[in-house]
Amino acid sequence: MAESAFPQQARDSLTSSGNELPPYLQCVPYAREQSGIAIYGDAHTWWDKAEGKFKRGSRPKVGAVMAFQPHRNMQLGHVAAVSKIIDNRTVLLRHANWSPINGRRGQIENDVKAIDVSPNNDWSAVRVWYHPIQALGKTAWPIHGFIYSDKAPKFDKPAFAKPRFAAAPARKVVKPSKPSVSFSNAFADFDKKSAVAGKRKAITRPIARPVAQVAPRRVAVRQQPRTSDPVAKALSLYD
Repeated sequence: MAESAFPQQARDSLTSSGNELPPYLQCVPYAREQSGIAIYGDAHTWWDKAEGKFKRGSRPKVGAVMAFQPHRNMQLGHVAAVSKIIDNRTVLLRHANWSPINGRRGQIENDVKAIDVSPNNDWSAVRVWYHPIQALGKTAWPIHGFIYSDKAPKFDKPAFAKPRFAAAPARKVVKPSKPSVSFSNAFADFDKKSAVAGKRKAITRPIARPVAQVAPRRVAVRQQPRTSDPVAKALSLYD
């Protein structure tokens, strides 16, 4: 809403009861951070403080701040940065401490819808996305207008980008490299020399000749004369 987290009525009730206010994130510093518009103080003072320092108007622009008037229980006003123009009656806002989320106030809402509900389409009244009902709220909030930033808008990226985990490096496939020309020539010469040396060795090698087999010597056996004479047979033994 403003530099303070609660509407003034809630702050008064908590202060009078002796309770301390919890440290909620407030709309003013977040709108200042998102838009780059250096205005300080409660949100309801921004419109007047911007006079003479920043341009103001009734048409939304990316990077501009939508300045809400105090209304009902939002006595300190509200500021929100315009992050995208959808059409002539619809924009997206980035703001803080608008909707309670999970029972907690002071929450950031990025790129939520707001529509112009003014009769003349002059953005003098808007309805804003309300998280608890997951729809546009029913209240038509009165708007001062838009304060334009003098810096280039930075809404081309999400407000809080998800962390990128480094992917595992791809395994590099090493292709076998071709041998250099000198390397190939060296081995070519080596092969030629080896072939020539082998050829020379084959030529100088003595030719093995088959060894002729010698026929075994035949021993002549003297045949004894056949005789039936026993005396001659006995004498032949001493012949």
